[in-house]
Amino acid sequence: MAVRGQANRGELRFTVSDPSGAGLRCKIQLVSQSTRFYESRETDVAGHLTFANVPFGTYVVSVERSGFASYQTSIDVHSTVPDVRRVQLSLEGVKSEVTVREQNTLIDLHSTSGSSPIGSEQIQQRLSSLPGRSVQDLVVSQPGWLYEGNAVLHPRGSEYQTQFVIDGIPLTDNRSPSFGPEIGADDLESISVYTAGFPAEYGRKMGGVVELNTRRQTDPGPHGEFVLSGGSYDTLSGYARLQETRAHDSVSVSASGSHTDHYLNPVVPQNFNNTGTSADFAASYERDLNGKDRLEISVRRELSRYRIPNELIQQQAGQVQNGGDFETLGSAHFQHLVSPDSLILLSGMLRSNSERLESNLNPTPIAAFIDNKFTEGYFKGTYSVHHGHHELKAGLESDASFLLENFHYSITNPEQFDPGTKLELAFNDRRPDLEQSAFIEDLARLRNWNASLGLRWDHYQLLLNRHALSPRITIGRAFPGQNLVLHASYDRLFQTPSFDNILLSGSSAISSINDEFLRLPVQPSTGDDYEAGLTKGFLNRIRLDLATYRREARNAADDDQLLNTGISYPIAFDRSIVYGADGKLQVISAGPLSGFVSYSYMVAMEWFPVTGGLFLGQDAQNAASELTGHFPATQDQRNTVATRWESRVTSRLRLAAGASFGSGLPFEYGGTRDEALAQYGPEVISRLNFSRGRILPQFALSTSLSAEIYHHGHFQSNLHIDAEDLNNRLNVLDFGGLFSGNAIAPQRSVLVRWDNRF
Repeated sequence: MAVRGQANRGELRFTVSDPSGAGLRCKIQLVSQSTRFYESRETDVAGHLTFANVPFGTYVVSVERSGFASYQTSIDVHSTVPDVRRVQLSLEGVKSEVTVREQNTLIDLHSTSGSSPIGSEQIQQRLSSLPGRSVQDLVVSQPGWLYEGNAVLHPRGSEYQTQFVIDGIPLTDNRSPSFGPEIGADDLESISVYTAGFPAEYGRKMGGVVELNTRRQTDPGPHGEFVLSGGSYDTLSGYARLQETRAHDSVSVSASGSHTDHYLNPVVPQNFNNTGTSADFAASYERDLNGKDRLEISVRRELSRYRIPNELIQQQAGQVQNGGDFETLGSAHFQHLVSPDSLILLSGMLRSNSERLESNLNPTPIAAFIDNKFTEGYFKGTYSVHHGHHELKAGLESDASFLLENFHYSITNPEQFDPGTKLELAFNDRRPDLEQSAFIEDLARLRNWNASLGLRWDHYQLLLNRHALSPRITIGRAFPGQNLVLHASYDRLFQTPSFDNILLSGSSAISSINDEFLRLPVQPSTGDDYEAGLTKGFLNRIRLDLATYRREARNAADDDQLLNTGISYPIAFDRSIVYGADGKLQVISAGPLSGFVSYSYMVAMEWFPVTGGLFLGQDAQNAASELTGHFPATQDQRNTVATRWESRVTSRLRLAAGASFGSGLPFEYGGTRDEALAQYGPEVISRLNFSRGRILPQFALSTSLSAEIYHHGHFQSNLHIDAEDLNNRLNVLDFGGLFSGNAIAPQRSVLVRWDNRF
C-alpha cells in the first residue's frame, strides 16, 4: 500500500524464507504501545508482507510458523522511505533463532512532539456515536479538544481551524455534520491527532491536524467487515466493506448508510424536527507496478440530508428547514522508489462539494435558501531521502477551489431585526480560491537528541493576495534510563480564512441589507505557537503526557452569522492569546484494567477592534465603537476532564465506564431573560448563569459492554452495548439562539453495535 505522503508515517516490507531460501507463509505480528498499534497478518505464498501507514515509533516484530523457531526483533520507524527486512526462519530443533530482550515500546524515545495516536483497537472498542460524528467523538476524547454545537471541533481555542488529512489528502473545510458528510470511524485503521509541533508539510488550517488512515489489508485473500448499529432516537446505521488482495494488486469497496432522529444538536430538550439521513460509497484499486513503483486510485461519494432543529416559537409556527451536503471525491497516488534511501510521491485529488438549505412556507423569523458549491483540484509532490542521521523531505503543493455562492432570504417577522433591514435579498457570485505552498524539513537524530526543523512558504489569493514564510522547530531530548522524553516546539503559522460564504460577506451587494454596515476584508491569521512538555513511562504499563502551551495570533479568526439565517462567514479580531496546559495519564495494561484520565486547562481571549468581516445595524455600531478591550473567546472553557476505564472480565467480555466534565462556555444573549424563556423553555434557562455570562458545568456518565460472540480463524463477531449520559443531565453546550450556536447535548441514550470481520 502507498505511503500516501503523510508526514509521520512509514512502511515496513518483510520477506520471510525457510533455511533453503524458499518463501514461507507465516504470521507476522507488529506491536507498539506508544502508537497503540497492534496488527497480526500473514505473508503470501512467496513470504511477502507489507505494513503500510505505520506511525513513527518503536515496534516489536514477531515472526511465527509451526515447525520453525520463532523470530523477534525491534524496529524503529522514523522515515517515510520503506524499510525492507528479510527474515530467514530456522527449523525449530536447530534453536538458532534471533532473540532480543523485552523491548519497551510504551515511549518513543525518538519523538519530538506529543501527538496523540488512536489505534485500531481503540477505534474498534470506542463508544458508539450518533450518525455523523464517530470520528469527532474519538478526537474530542484527547486533551485540548472540545465541542461546540453540532460536533464542531475546537482545538486549543481555535475557531474552524481543524484540518483533516485523509490518506495524505488535506481537507481544510469544516467537516462537522452540518457542513459536510463524514468518513466514519469504521472506515479507519488509525488516527493521529496534533495540536503542536506541526511538520512543515502541513499548513493553511493549523489549530489542530487530524490524520485519518483508511483501512487496508495487505495480507492476501478476501477480507471484509459488516457493522450494524442502532438504538435511541430511532437510530439505525449499517456499514459494509469487501477487499480482495492478490500478489500485486488489491481492490476494495465499502458502503454505509444511517438514519436518526437526533442528527444535529437540538435547541430545546424536546428535540423538535431533528431527523437526518446519510450515505457513503467508496472504492479503491492499488497495484504494485514493479519493485519500485506503486499506484493507487480511489473514489468516494458521500451525502447527508437533515432538518434544522426548531426553537419553541418556530415549532409552534410549523417551520421546517431542510439542509443537505453532497460530495464526490477522487484521488490518485503514485510512488516511485528512486533508491533504497529515497522516494518520490505524487498525489492528486479532485472533488465536488455542494451545500443546500431551504425553508417551507412557515418559517419564522426568516426564510433562508442556499445552493453553494465548490470544485477543488489538489496536487502534491514530495521527495524524501534517508541520509545517515537525517530524514530529509521537500515538497510542493497547489490547491485551486472554484467557489459558487447562491443565496437568498425573505424576512417573515421584521420585528426580530434592526430597523431598516431589507426584507428580501438575492445573491449570486463565483470566484477562484488559489493557494500554493512549498516546504522543506529535516528530522535529525543525534544520540539522545532529536530535532524536526522545517520551513514552509504559503501563498493565498481569494479576496486578498498574501504570502508568508513559516519556520517550524521541534526538539526532543530522551533519557532512556528514566524512560523519559522532554520536548519543546515553536510553530510559526499562516492560516487562511474559512471560505464558507466569504464571497457573500465580502460583496458590496450585501451592504444593501441595512444602511448601517461595516465591511472589512478578512486577512489571513498569522501567529506563534509555543509548547513544552514531557512523556514519562512507568513500569512499562503507565504513560504520562504533560504539556503547557501559548498561542498568539494576529487577525484572529472567528465567525459570525448573517441575520438569523444560519449562514456563517469568517470575521477577524485584532489579536488573540490562548494559553493553558494539557495532561493525560494512561494505564495501558495493569492486569485486566486499562484506561485513561485527561485534563485540560485553557484561557482564550480576543482583543478589539474587529479587523475583518461583515457587521450590520447595531452590530456595525458596536464593532465600530469597540476599539480597545478584550473578551473571552467562544471556546473559553477553563476546565475539561475526560476519563474511561475498561476491565477484561474474561477473554471474551469487557466492561467499561467513563465520565466527562466541562466547566462551561461563555455566552452572550441579545434579548431578555423572558424572551429566552419563551424561545427555549425553563429547563434550558436553568442551566445558564446570566450574571456571569457562563453556561453551567456539563457532566455525563457512560458505560459499555463488549462481548466476543464468535471467533474462528479469521472470522470474528463482536457485540457492543453503550449507554451515555446515564445521569440524564441536561447539558447545554452553547447558548445564544439557534443560528448563533445554541445546542443541547444528547441525553440518556443506548446504542448497540454488532461488528463482524473476516
